[in-house]
Amino acid sequence: MSTESIIMVLVVGAVAGWLAGTLIKGGGFGVVGNIVIGIVGALIGGFIFNLLGVSAAGLVGDLITATVGAVVLLFVVGIIKKA
Repeated sequence: MSTESIIMVLVVGAVAGWLAGTLIKGGGFGVVGNIVIGIVGALIGGFIFNLLGVSAAGLVGDLITATVGAVVLLFVVGIIKKA
């Protein structure tokens, strides 16, 4: 994996984590928290999109996939915390 690829993963993760945090709780989780949530969200979003047969290509597709997965992650974590 090249340096540019790693930087893009971190940037997409940070933006997706921030977007998900803003949508779910009204704010982000800090830079590191946003990156972690975004990267885990990308894995979850990729799994969900694969199950649904949806394909999202390019930088915007990666961002949408990661954001959807991060929103699902935060939603599930919120449900677990309330239980």
